[in-house]
Amino acid sequence: MGSTGVLRLACTLVVAVLAVLGNAWTTRGIQAGVNAYTGERPLRQEFSIFKNSGPAFDLYIQALLRSQEADQSNILSYFEVAGIHGVPFRAWDRVEGKNKAAYCPHGSVLFPTWHRPYMALYEEVIHINAQWIAARYPPSQRAQYRAAARTLRIPYWDWSINPTMPPEVNQPNIYIKAPNGTINVPNPLYSYTFHPLPSSEDFPLIGSSPNGPKVWSFRNTVRYPDSNNQSQPDLINRQLQANGAVMTYTVLTQNQDYGPFSNARYNDGRGSGRGNNIENIHNAIHMLVGNGGHMSNIPYSSFDPIFWLHHANVDRLFALWQAVYPESNFTASQVSAFSTMTIDAGQTEDINTRQLLFLAFNETSIASLMFPALAPFRSDDSGTLWTSATAWSTKQFGYSYPEINDWAFNSSQLSSNVKTRLNAMYNPTRTSSKRSVSADALSSMQLSPNGMNMQWLANIRISKSDIPSPFFVHFFLGEAPADPSTWSFASNLIASHSVIDTSMLNTAGADVPTTLYGQIPLNPALLAAGNLDLSSSKVVQVLKSRLSWRLQDTNDAPLDISKVPSLKVHVVGQEMRPRVLEDEFPEYGKAQVYREVTNGKAGGLQNGDDAVE
Repeated sequence: MGSTGVLRLACTLVVAVLAVLGNAWTTRGIQAGVNAYTGERPLRQEFSIFKNSGPAFDLYIQALLRSQEADQSNILSYFEVAGIHGVPFRAWDRVEGKNKAAYCPHGSVLFPTWHRPYMALYEEVIHINAQWIAARYPPSQRAQYRAAARTLRIPYWDWSINPTMPPEVNQPNIYIKAPNGTINVPNPLYSYTFHPLPSSEDFPLIGSSPNGPKVWSFRNTVRYPDSNNQSQPDLINRQLQANGAVMTYTVLTQNQDYGPFSNARYNDGRGSGRGNNIENIHNAIHMLVGNGGHMSNIPYSSFDPIFWLHHANVDRLFALWQAVYPESNFTASQVSAFSTMTIDAGQTEDINTRQLLFLAFNETSIASLMFPALAPFRSDDSGTLWTSATAWSTKQFGYSYPEINDWAFNSSQLSSNVKTRLNAMYNPTRTSSKRSVSADALSSMQLSPNGMNMQWLANIRISKSDIPSPFFVHFFLGEAPADPSTWSFASNLIASHSVIDTSMLNTAGADVPTTLYGQIPLNPALLAAGNLDLSSSKVVQVLKSRLSWRLQDTNDAPLDISKVPSLKVHVVGQEMRPRVLEDEFPEYGKAQVYREVTNGKAGGLQNGDDAVE
């Protein structure tokens, strides 16, 4: 074919693609309520505050319920939007890929940026339904509810400050003020009911621990199900309180570069001094809330309504990190270990990652084109998809968070303000010796370095290919209790490291390591045990004799450590200079590995092992 023929074919494809996109959904974010002159944007609020917002909360509950009740074939129904994240592994709004997998990237530098337009799409669905509902209030209330609908943004759950689930998500029914008065309605935050339950083709038998709950067969979403497949909120809250060590503060203060901040697979060469990452603390909430239910089975997790409260907070943490480090851009690249629907395993991912997309019309592929894209989210009417570059800021999506008023300050001032807010929330100055520590206080302590001059950490290295299903690595100061069902909230539990499943991600054909990195803070347990002298000689002896760990699946069954040969736990001590000013962070020094703590323990770093991989 000559150049003229190629050009003619290209033009034909473009025309055909534009014809297909005529009815396609464009995710623009909500522009209602945005001040066109100052740039001020409505805020996503923390749930404990948002629930008292009156009309906004009434509309939010009704809008979410209406989206859940919509026909599951509607592309803006709760089912279809939730299904973008995992199952069913099929195209959304005719943006197809060649892999039978999910759109969502995990263990990837695209993890934070992909979820931003995804959350914006969900927010648009809530907004559309809220506007429809507001117009149906009596004339005396209509203006008030229309104003609330205009500025309505989705709430988030800050599980660092509030380490138990909001009580409202555990109520089967909830009272709201509807157009026809105060009524009691099925609570859309409690669970989602499939109508109908998808076929086994759409909901394949994946994601659970062996012999665990088969969530693909459940008509309703559940959290930490018991033997009768009923949710156990009290046990979930005990797990959350016992695992305050989500390390929010250190994730935001130790990672100034995007790569190591972005995901659990990124290896930046810092070795034992590496910090934790946003994906790991995200994983912890999925696992602790789900624990055998939908949230811990990543292909099914987005059908649980608490998913959206959780991920709004993950996006907030990403936005806070961006505000603190305004000069840190997406300069990292990473070879994908897992395939998504549009990304092949082995492909290099960066800010301009190109994804092979098949634009379909009447179930027939009419064009396969390479786009730099976060599939399947279109940003304009011409079919351009969002990229990590264009989705980098929250501004174009029309929202912000309480700590981030970027329209009022320059980037340097905003960074200082956000640092001050983060210190006040997650690392306040404390003078107590902490010899006697309550559960709530311990949970709060675990969030931050607490003004100490030394922090002790257990670093974790593990290959996801050893066990494809989700599991925990529980750390104890002393021996694990005899009853494994109590491990996740045992009195001597230090914290639990969560490893999510990758069953939705096809790794075939990719000779790329699936190694994941994590970190558990040890200072809180040492302080609670009365070991206030954190000098190396005393701490090393305590940890050598008392630090232990056990593996457990999401059915509360212990796992044989020998089945996970890649597991390497090693303990490091790291000097640090506590912050002095309210708008500065601690300075972290070089980490020193103490092999004697883990040598001779199964799954621990042995003498002669390389701690830097």
